[in-house]
This record gives sequence, C-alpha cells and structure tokens, in this order.
Amino acid sequence: MSHEEREVPKISVIVSTYNAEEWLEKVLWGFNCQIFKDFEVVIADDGSGPKTKELLEELSEKVFYNIVHVWQEDDGFQKSRILNKAVEACNAEYIIMTDGDCIPREDFVEVHYINKEPGYFISGGYYMLPMNISKMITLDDIEKQNCFNIHWLMDKGIPKTFKNNKLTASGFISKLLNTFTPTNASWNGHNSSGWKKDILNVNGFDERMQYGGQDRELGERLFNFGIKSKQLRYSAVCVHLDHKRGYKTPESIAKNQAIRKETRSKKAVWTHYGITK
Repeated sequence: MSHEEREVPKISVIVSTYNAEEWLEKVLWGFNCQIFKDFEVVIADDGSGPKTKELLEELSEKVFYNIVHVWQEDDGFQKSRILNKAVEACNAEYIIMTDGDCIPREDFVEVHYINKEPGYFISGGYYMLPMNISKMITLDDIEKQNCFNIHWLMDKGIPKTFKNNKLTASGFISKLLNTFTPTNASWNGHNSSGWKKDILNVNGFDERMQYGGQDRELGERLFNFGIKSKQLRYSAVCVHLDHKRGYKTPESIAKNQAIRKETRSKKAVWTHYGITK
C-alpha cells in the first residue's frame, strides 16, 4: 500500500528540529519501534540545512510510518511559528508534540493514545541523559530499548536518583507517581498531546514568543478555554538527549514572562499572534 492510499492516521506526532541530524535519526528510529503503529510523524523544521532533508528522505524508505516535512527559512529561533505550521499540516484529530532530541519509549504513542480524552490535554515526562550517554546510544540500543533500561544506564554511569522511577515505574506505581508528583501538568514541548481542534480554538502558539515558555503559555490558554490536563510523566516516557541551549537570552525570557503574565491576568484564550493572523 502506498503512502497516498493510507487512511487518515489516528495520531499525528509533531517532532521539532533544527540542524540536529544525529539526534533526529535516533528519535525517528525510536518511533519506528512503537507498539501502536497508526500514526504519522510531522517534522517541524525551523530552518535546517539540506542534511536534515536528506536524512528524512533516506529514513522515509526505512520506517513504517509516513513522514511529513514542514520547513521554513532560517530566521533565528522561530519555533512557535514552525509549530503552528506543523499543527496545520497534521492529518489526525489528535496531536502529540515532542522534540527532535527526545527518544520515545516503545509504548510512548500507545500511552498517549489510550489516555486521550475529550476536554483534556496530556503532560508527559522525560528523563535527561548526559552527553556521553546520548552519543553512545546506537540504533541497536534503541531497538533493544536499552536506553530506557535503568540497569543498562547505571552500567554506563547514570547516578541513582528518584527520577529513575520515570523509567522503572509501571502499572499501579506509575499511576500513583503520576497522581502525587508535585510537578503541575503543564503543556511542555518535549512530551505533550492534545486535540487539534482545541489547539486551533486557542489559535496555536504565540509567535512573539521565542525561547522559553511558549509551550506553557499555550497550555495556560487551553486552561483558560476550559481544557483540563492529565499528568502522565511516569508513564509517557522519553529520554532527552543532551544539547547546548543557545537561544536562552535574558531578553527572550523577560518578554515571554510578560506575555504569560498577561495571558493569566486577562484569562486570555486567543492569541492574535498565532495560526490565524
């Protein structure tokens, strides 16, 4: 069956990226190991060079799912803008958003799929890896799911901390930890999901916002719109590969905090700087 003949997928997964082929390849391989298979991957590409396009062309021959490449010219850090374009390109009614540096565990899409519910969005978790281990993970390790195996990671030098529960908790324990975690269930860019119609109803991301917090601000408008959230950080799991964060400037943080403050104080639902201009 060719890509064209496929029915509309049940889930669209948006993966954001910018010139990070080594990480993106590992992430897309992680999606090729998913138990739940009725999804497409929409790449939100904020101006990467030709290497990313080449990687996607090569991988689309190797993976079972359909890859949709949404690209825009490099104009500095414009993640909100490319995410809005990616949302519009999604064919499914339900959207998972994650980053091109987060390898999903084999049950990642399935957990989002099973837990989706009208009137809710889902906030998942991630497990941060240091650079040496991020580089060490091979495609074989992803297929064998080694990079989610706490014994394998501790073997490679990961310290013993409470966060390890994100990888070891299952069933009842993960439900318990999801319920009692002090972290609030905000929309976060590396692992969240929601209904396309809800995202469109609040007009997507605020494109004035650059690095830091644009995902949370979307979540705040969804709350103002009456959407509730579910905390799944101990069951919807991905490992976050290490990278430099070159976009964090005091100006962008201050600007974003001001926008978020306004969203909260005005209980704003719509952004005038979103999908519909």
